[in-house]
Amino acid sequence: MSVGEVAGLIAACALLILVGLLAYPILKLGKVLDETRIMVKGVSDSSVPLLGEVTNTVATTNAQLAKVDTITDNASTVTTNAAALTSLFAATAGGPLVKAAAFTYGVRKALGENQRRDVSRRVKDEMKAERKAKKRGDVR
Repeated sequence: MSVGEVAGLIAACALLILVGLLAYPILKLGKVLDETRIMVKGVSDSSVPLLGEVTNTVATTNAQLAKVDTITDNASTVTTNAAALTSLFAATAGGPLVKAAAFTYGVRKALGENQRRDVSRRVKDEMKAERKAKKRGDVR
C-alpha cells in the first residue's frame, strides 16, 4: 500500500466516523419534526369544531342583541311618552295646583297667627291678673 492509499483509507474512516456522529442528531431532529407534525395536526383537528361553536355563539349573540335593541327602542319610546305626559300635566294642572298650594299655605299661616295671638293675649291677661292679685294680697 502506498502512502496515498493509506491517507485515502484514513480519510474514508474519518468520514465514516463523522457521518456516524452526525447521524444521531439528524435522527433526533427527525423525531422532533414528527412530533411537531402530529401536534399541528391535533391542533387543526380540534380547532375546526371550536370555530364552528364560536360561529354558533356569535350568531346567537347577534340574535339576542337584536332583541335587546328592540327592548331599548321600546323603553326610549316609553320614556319619551312619560316626559310628554309630565309636561302636559305640568302645563294644564301645574298652575292651578301651585295656586291652591299657595292659598292653603296662606290660610294655615293666617290661622296659626290668630291662634298665637290668642294664646299670647291669654298669657298676658293671666300674668296681669296674677300681678293684681299679688298687689291685693290674694296669692294663689
